[in-house]
Amino acid sequence: LQTRMQSLRPEPAARYRNVLEALWRIARTEGVWRPMRGLNITATGAGPAHALYFACYEKLKKTLSDVIQAGGNSHVANGAAGCVATLLHDAAMNPAEGVKQRMQMYNSPYQRVTDCVRAVWHNEGAGAFYRSYTTQLTMNIPFQAIHFMTYEFLQEQLNPHRQYNPGSHVVSGACAGAVAAAATTPLDVCKTLLNTQESLALSSNISGHITGMANAFRTVYQVGGLTAYFRGVQARVIYQMPSTAIAWSVYEFFKYILTKRQEERRAGK
Repeated sequence: LQTRMQSLRPEPAARYRNVLEALWRIARTEGVWRPMRGLNITATGAGPAHALYFACYEKLKKTLSDVIQAGGNSHVANGAAGCVATLLHDAAMNPAEGVKQRMQMYNSPYQRVTDCVRAVWHNEGAGAFYRSYTTQLTMNIPFQAIHFMTYEFLQEQLNPHRQYNPGSHVVSGACAGAVAAAATTPLDVCKTLLNTQESLALSSNISGHITGMANAFRTVYQVGGLTAYFRGVQARVIYQMPSTAIAWSVYEFFKYILTKRQEERRAGK
């Protein structure tokens, strides 16, 4: 839904007033499972991407916190660790994101992930899979800085003793995702344009292909003005809230289980 609603010049049949209308019309005209297109490629990329993401975050957060505020919780350290972790996460996730968004566009010519990968590789080269990488980093670095700092701040308020508390992890994760998503929507619109190379938007761009963040920003403004930078903000926030809530609650659960086992082993010795 987010990909569709960020389209700059959608076909008449793919123009939606809100998220619920988009979901209803897509399911009714294109099939119930159409909103789930790209799920397999997303799942394939998400595993290694999140493994790198959280491992890097935990290591850097501890190291930087000890340097900045020994024994305490530094928001600067949290934000910096999130930024560096994003470099690894996006390197693994960017190709999957590009394929997913091409498959989600209205009247996408691709039926399978392999069809999309072959076509992009053949027609645009390997670089096409990383065409939006710098823009994604430009978006995700502030997104993750806001995300991690908001999450850690809310944990200080809701769970000051930092015990395993599923409710506080879900609420903190959802709120952190919502704040970060709303703040970085303009960058996400540009990333979507770079990934999809939307044909009707390309007609207003003399270069034929949109490359780079500056080019994407100009094209978005030429096509839709200032309001175009916030296309799909509602869908983006609705998507990110459960996404970040689930990610943090699952992460904190496994962190708790693994830490508990380590302590039991030490006690047994």
